[in-house]
Amino acid sequence: MSWTLIALLLLPLAGSLVVAFLRGNDRTAKLVALAFALAELVIAVLAWVAYDPAGDRLQLTSSVEWIPAFGIHLSFGVDGIALVMIALIAFLVPVVIGGSWADKLPEGRSAGGFFALLLAMETGMVGVFAATDVFVFYVFFEAVLVPMYFLIGRFGGPNRQYAAMKFFLYSLLGGLVMLASVIGVYVAARDKLGSGTFDWATLVTVTKDLPLSTQIWLFLGFFIAFAIKAPLVPLHTWLPDAGAEAPVGAGVLLVGILDKIGTFGFLRYCLPLFPLASQELAPLVLVLAVAGVLYGSLLAVGQTDMKRFVAYTSIAHFGFIALGIFAFSSQAGAGAVLYMVNHGISTGMLFLVVGMVMARGGSRLIQDYGGMAKLTPVLGGLFFVAGLSSLALPGTNSFVSEFLVLIGSFPNQPVFTVLAAIGMVLAALYILWLYQRVFQGPVRGTALVDAVGGPGAALDPERASVPDLNKRELAVLAPLVALILVLGFYPQPVLDVITPSVGATLSEVGVTDPVAQEGK
Repeated sequence: MSWTLIALLLLPLAGSLVVAFLRGNDRTAKLVALAFALAELVIAVLAWVAYDPAGDRLQLTSSVEWIPAFGIHLSFGVDGIALVMIALIAFLVPVVIGGSWADKLPEGRSAGGFFALLLAMETGMVGVFAATDVFVFYVFFEAVLVPMYFLIGRFGGPNRQYAAMKFFLYSLLGGLVMLASVIGVYVAARDKLGSGTFDWATLVTVTKDLPLSTQIWLFLGFFIAFAIKAPLVPLHTWLPDAGAEAPVGAGVLLVGILDKIGTFGFLRYCLPLFPLASQELAPLVLVLAVAGVLYGSLLAVGQTDMKRFVAYTSIAHFGFIALGIFAFSSQAGAGAVLYMVNHGISTGMLFLVVGMVMARGGSRLIQDYGGMAKLTPVLGGLFFVAGLSSLALPGTNSFVSEFLVLIGSFPNQPVFTVLAAIGMVLAALYILWLYQRVFQGPVRGTALVDAVGGPGAALDPERASVPDLNKRELAVLAPLVALILVLGFYPQPVLDVITPSVGATLSEVGVTDPVAQEGK
């Protein structure tokens, strides 16, 4: 039994409890939260080192009997897909804590409560990706909603209560639909084996032999829950509201990690458990994926709110990920998982720099800014880096994953791939247009003109009251920039971990991989 994943689950939970009791001392609460998050990162690095890409499908496993009457075990383990997502969580949480260090919280709210919820979120997210018992997965899938609900509802923007409730109800509804399918696979296992089980590896051998009609109904229960979480069009409407009203740190985890539970669910549960249904319904999913790419891109172009802008770009990016998963190609699948990692890095940085702009101007409306690069050139430069990564410029991390998705999807799905490629053009349009409106031209907009003495005043950067990035903010963004460049030029170590697990998933689905066929 490996205790690595148990430590990854329990450490942030313990940190959350400790920080929750430090509400009277904000600085101590922040330091303790950061210490626990950095310790979690160290353990995640050890897990990465211990993982053998050429070894068993599930590694670092542990299992303890929980509810014997229903065959439920507290079982945990990781394949390459889960491992890279847990590593991303461990990396982003300390970045988020650093980025949220100086946030102005709503009146009556404490830093201890905020950071305790962030650490509780980390436990829930690790549990979702590490669970190998389907019932335990479902428990974490629902439990992770609670800290995010309070992060949005207690610490968010003016419409936080509405956004938090909408997020919670959408996700809860999806979870209840999935619960019906969870019960369904348990019954199927009981009918075939004589006793019910929720063990993922056992269920894969049981459900693949179910009739197509049964697989379709069970598939849809899981798929709807994951499509809401992902989010795929038309089940996406909760994300723009939640992303806009969430505090910046919670928004990074929302679009950078929490949404990936949906795409991870496609790979871990929908495809291996219901291979016939996955192939039968793949055209429908691909239609939704391409619709998300185009719809999200077009809506992003028209946004006036920077945080809603980031949310709509994420909808477009998730369309690419879904395309890569349901194209049934090892290249596209590896690209989709790498895209999940890179999107968390790129969009996480984009959300953080948007928050830094808002902290200086006091507004999230694009029209309230202009020419900001003259006042904050370093912030403008790093905003540009985040934008270039988001639009998948060659040399940045997102380019590799987007390229793999498109080149891997084309042999099986040429029409959908060509349509999705239009999103690349739209991405350049919406990212560069946002940058131009906020940072280029003369200093303008109600958020900035007071900093230069009012409209029409001569610009004197030395007297301007809009500060550039400080040392803490640079320290927060520097690791993200480093990963954007490193994974842009050398993604192979991550692909080496991902690719065997993607290949094993395709083997379970029973599809012909065009890349494998070309290699024969």
